[in-house]
Amino acid sequence: MTAINSAAELTTQGDVAILSLNSPPVNALSAGVRDGIHDGIKAAIADPAVKAIVLICEGRTFIAGADITEFGGAAKGASLFDAQAMIENSPKPVIAAIHGTALGGGLEVALACHYRIAVPSAKCGLPEVNLGLLPGAGGTQRLPRIVGPEKALEMVTSGQHVPAEQCHRVGLVDEMAKEGNLKADAIAFAEKLVAEGRPLKKVRDQNDKVEAARGKPEIFADFRKANARKFRGFKAPEYNIQCIEAAVNLPFDEGMAVERKLFVELLTGEQSAAQRYAFFAERTANKIPDVPDDTPIRKIEKVGIIGAGTMGGGIAMNFLNAGIPVTIVEVQQEALDRGLKVVRGNYERSAKNGRFTMETVEKRMGMITGALSQDALADCDLVIEAVFERMDVKKEIFTNLDRICKPGAILATNTSALNIDEIGDVTSRPQDVIGLHFFSPANVMRLLEIVRTDKTANDVIATSMKLAKTIGKVAVLVGVAPGFVGNRMLAQRGRESQKMVLEGAMPWDIDRVLYDFGFPMGPFAMSDLAGLDLGWVKSESKGATIRDQLCELDRRGQKTGAGYYDYDENRNAKPSPVTEKIINDFVAKSGANPRTISDDEILERTLYAMVNEGAKILEEKKAIRASDIDVVWVNGYGWPIYRGGPMHWADSVGLPKILARIKEFEATMGEQWKPSPLLEKLVAEGKGFKDLK
Repeated sequence: MTAINSAAELTTQGDVAILSLNSPPVNALSAGVRDGIHDGIKAAIADPAVKAIVLICEGRTFIAGADITEFGGAAKGASLFDAQAMIENSPKPVIAAIHGTALGGGLEVALACHYRIAVPSAKCGLPEVNLGLLPGAGGTQRLPRIVGPEKALEMVTSGQHVPAEQCHRVGLVDEMAKEGNLKADAIAFAEKLVAEGRPLKKVRDQNDKVEAARGKPEIFADFRKANARKFRGFKAPEYNIQCIEAAVNLPFDEGMAVERKLFVELLTGEQSAAQRYAFFAERTANKIPDVPDDTPIRKIEKVGIIGAGTMGGGIAMNFLNAGIPVTIVEVQQEALDRGLKVVRGNYERSAKNGRFTMETVEKRMGMITGALSQDALADCDLVIEAVFERMDVKKEIFTNLDRICKPGAILATNTSALNIDEIGDVTSRPQDVIGLHFFSPANVMRLLEIVRTDKTANDVIATSMKLAKTIGKVAVLVGVAPGFVGNRMLAQRGRESQKMVLEGAMPWDIDRVLYDFGFPMGPFAMSDLAGLDLGWVKSESKGATIRDQLCELDRRGQKTGAGYYDYDENRNAKPSPVTEKIINDFVAKSGANPRTISDDEILERTLYAMVNEGAKILEEKKAIRASDIDVVWVNGYGWPIYRGGPMHWADSVGLPKILARIKEFEATMGEQWKPSPLLEKLVAEGKGFKDLK
């Protein structure tokens, strides 16, 4: 055995050299790993007794990608290109032995090898697009030469992790190994290659599949068209497509030059910086300064949910998906049956779409029990209340739960805005009370706002954060305040949107500006989707607002075919002359003088109001970090990830510019635009939200 460096060692078995990489936790392509590959392959080539080389990794995975902590830093050690060239130009066959995941630069290393073998549980992918990047070490040039341009387009623009069996079918993997027997099977494969005198298969020289696509620009035109909605606003998917086009239309080295140019452009651009920031922000959100890592975790083996409506049913699905049994309670059998039917329908649709089998549907439905009494929750480890937003109703439920639930059970509310301190205080165990604010649809949306009260115990917080991971959610811990973090900031955007309508802007003007910024929809389109009659009571309506007047005309949103917008049978929206007349009449009656409001003003008023509120949230310590606020907005409210989140975006715009404009708005529009003292302090000190510790 020869130690190459701290990350690599070289051993031999017969005439096969085994270069083992070991750089926990995921064998990322740090300088040490790159040097280990380069120098290890070089040493194996120099050994006359070696006829073939197996590249394998210790630990739980093959090389899982680049070390993104090195991005933007000074280059050191062998470059990835140096390591790949050493592999590709080896006069002896190099076989990549893959387990776990071969992702990004890891797959690019495997593509530089002459052959690839993998265990069935392994996955391969080029997920750089998720960081606003493209594979920068030949991935876009080698991949289409093996799997064809169509599959390559799909892989590089989605970042999908492709199972090994599928990789084998498309030619990305040459040989399958038995699970748990990778090393022995890889050595046997290497010996077989040598015995049969098989040629060195350089992927860069395999041109059949790219040549077959040459002169067929419709491959790319059709792909762009099919994915236009998904790729809207993002640079990285388009640049990835251009690289695959280069692989089809240019010689390998010229294609590599295109890849390098576009990679550097993305790497140094704002979008990738924002997406890399968001990647780290999501991970940082799990670190709670006053809740130590070794805080005990409570066992959650059974969950109770009160309310089988859209939200309660969606919440239940998260736990069923994770194999955790659920008891769901309603007050009437009809409502319970309807809720369970919706859950089943959601699962059956997924099965119909091939996401899992009908057997899985039955297994999950077998873990949910319906009940008409809260007494059925007595043995639950966690109970989540998901009824409508009325404090008196929630207090009554928590008073009952305090009596019914076993000691140590966590009592959670799904409220989106109410004071959870007040809810917890009706119990004899406020330390066990916490907010678990799921976002609708709860079985789809990734965000979970975890709301700590003044009395919530550390182990309840730690358990909730861990449970969020178990059910596939992105968790952010926040404090009690009206609307917490997300809805509190959303209210400020809504306030300005409504005010601008009364000043002369039309709902579709405001929606268009925010859509062009990157949101999936603007506030008025969102209201139409949710239903304008949410919280509206017909018997009490007196036409006092534009929304009241729309609802009185039965324009209640998409579900009635009209709201702020008019909708066709496919729910496609178009500006409504009815709405426009209602607004114009309302504004005239109010005595206001409508004016033209520019797109710039719309953007500033909607987004600067959010930034100012975010600063107040930080000042009040209702969020731990500015990046936590960004995680909330990216994962719960459709903030475009390529802009990082409202606080990151504010830093990129410049806090002095934002503060100056806020002060102008305060002077002309009043107290609601009073700048946050924290915002003023940061500007005075020449700092940004990123500098807050």
